[in-house]
Amino acid sequence: MTHDYRQYFPAWARAASAGRTESQWWPWRGMEVHLERLVDPAAPVKLVILHGAGGHAGMLMPYAQLMGGVEAVAPDLPGYGRTRCGRQPVDYPLWVDLAAELIARERERDARPVLVLGASLGGMLAYSAVARAGAAGLAVTCLLDVRRPEVREAAARMALLGRHSGPVMNALRPLDRVRVPVRWVARLSAMSHRPELNAAVARDRMGGGGRVSLRFLRTYLASAPEVEPDRFDACPVLMAHPAEDRWTPAALSLPFFERLPADRDLTLLEGCGHMPVEDPGLGQLAGALRRFAAGGLSG
Repeated sequence: MTHDYRQYFPAWARAASAGRTESQWWPWRGMEVHLERLVDPAAPVKLVILHGAGGHAGMLMPYAQLMGGVEAVAPDLPGYGRTRCGRQPVDYPLWVDLAAELIARERERDARPVLVLGASLGGMLAYSAVARAGAAGLAVTCLLDVRRPEVREAAARMALLGRHSGPVMNALRPLDRVRVPVRWVARLSAMSHRPELNAAVARDRMGGGGRVSLRFLRTYLASAPEVEPDRFDACPVLMAHPAEDRWTPAALSLPFFERLPADRDLTLLEGCGHMPVEDPGLGQLAGALRRFAAGGLSG
């Protein structure tokens, strides 16, 4: 049973995110990918949610419930949650492939517009997947371009690993299959402003309490976006960035975001850390997503 992160929401948000979800399994490239789905055939918009490091579908689905008026699906990306990988090696390009195929699958299922929401590392993952598969809109909490050393340094728990990841990870390439605790390489202590939430993430075996392969870490730190931001024309973009993010401050995402075409919007979530659970920013996130779904989508 996964940890219920709604307990860290304010009372109004706990009540608003109390709907039931369904578990589904998607056979994909020899894996059994677990999907958590919020079913609402009457909803005018569909939402695909992509988690980041230390996350999983169950952690982020409450944000879809909080938004309301959407049918949503969130995968447990390989290496996290309940997805069964078998002997398949997991790397970051595999995540991009899976995300793009899931978005394309949702777009083909019916005519409703598909909005994609990416959180943390999942922001740039969503960006690359949407650049490949298309969508009616892209919403992210951050856009971390790990080609920049200051971004790698912030993302990794050890500054040396972040800033000099190329030589370090290439030297460790023979150890690609080795899996290390997520907490060794990710700054889970900066997940939020609440120590009890950070501790829960670090204990959650579905997410931050699990392990990640050095192959995944190496390929993520060496990754590049699907297209450069000034060539991105797939859809409008909303960045709803926590204003008090101690892990990846907004200044790390703004250079990439500001290179996007003009059809973009920025909302800073007041009082929120990396994982937004505080007022007033949590309400601002829900409101921004509702407005984006109502009036900001393309197609």
